[in-house]
Amino acid sequence: MVAEKTLEILITLPFTDELIAPLREVAPRANIIVHPARDAKEIPKGIWERVVVLYTHDVLPAPESVPKLKWIQCHWAGIDGLLKAPILYQEGIMVTTLSGAAVPQMGEYILMMMLALGHHLPALIANQAKTGWPPDRWERFAPVELSNSTVGIVGYGSLGREVARLLQAYGATVLATKRDAMQPTDKGYAPEGRGDPEGDFAHRLYPPEALCSMLKECDFVVITVPLTPETHNLIDESELKALKPTAFLVDVSRGGVVNLQALRQALESGEIAGAALDVFPQEPLLPDSPLWHLPNVIITPHISGVTKHYDERAIALFAANLERYLQGKPLFNLFNPQLGY
Repeated sequence: MVAEKTLEILITLPFTDELIAPLREVAPRANIIVHPARDAKEIPKGIWERVVVLYTHDVLPAPESVPKLKWIQCHWAGIDGLLKAPILYQEGIMVTTLSGAAVPQMGEYILMMMLALGHHLPALIANQAKTGWPPDRWERFAPVELSNSTVGIVGYGSLGREVARLLQAYGATVLATKRDAMQPTDKGYAPEGRGDPEGDFAHRLYPPEALCSMLKECDFVVITVPLTPETHNLIDESELKALKPTAFLVDVSRGGVVNLQALRQALESGEIAGAALDVFPQEPLLPDSPLWHLPNVIITPHISGVTKHYDERAIALFAANLERYLQGKPLFNLFNPQLGY
């Protein structure tokens, strides 16, 4: 148990009193300081010296400046951009991510993209510009339906589990890769009623080593793994060749998980039917990238997690973790330096 009256919580985002009200309900005696900043130097030294819990997007202090710091809650699910900060590896300081908080909006985005690709939405929009009905419209626009399709989810974490839950309404067969495929349950954070905590919605789990075996079965593939040295170029030439020529790929993970050069070649040659991409190794995607002009590609500007409810959902996770912290329970989404996420 943590003594609440000694708890100093610093939030470096411009959160309103209304937004942080759930935190005050969990810890009414804690001192919550909201000090918006983009750099650690913008926070007074006296505040850093007292902080026990830090909630931040990317404002990370030097370890020596925060002698009382015990826990950093990050504002993002993916923290690959912060991995060079020494404080993330400081003994005695826990780091947690926002994994799971954004699954409502990202699950809808993924479902939207699978439907758009399967029902040839890019081709339909292009045809609309021609103001005519093609004589072969029945053949050209015959869909690959989600109904009774096989969807492979690369990474069965909080987001992958929410996608699996949504797919139940379509009668799709869900396959997924998971680091420990023998353990279908998940103890990570998920909003109430979301996800698949017991692993009931995945028809089969594959270890990462069997990724290509899973891909061969899929009509749609959804990439949701974090970017780590292990997952860099995880989807490369051999993985793309394992897919059916009628298969579609949706990537909402991080730029670098999918090898874009290999993907471009697969799309141009017809090795796969199409792709929806929200993340790229270099962002924004360069204007001269050929991917912009491929007729079987949907490109979005890294917005799959965007929603007007983002901060509200972030605070809900932070409040749940804060309650666990005060009770001495294990926190959701603990960063593991060995795994890189």
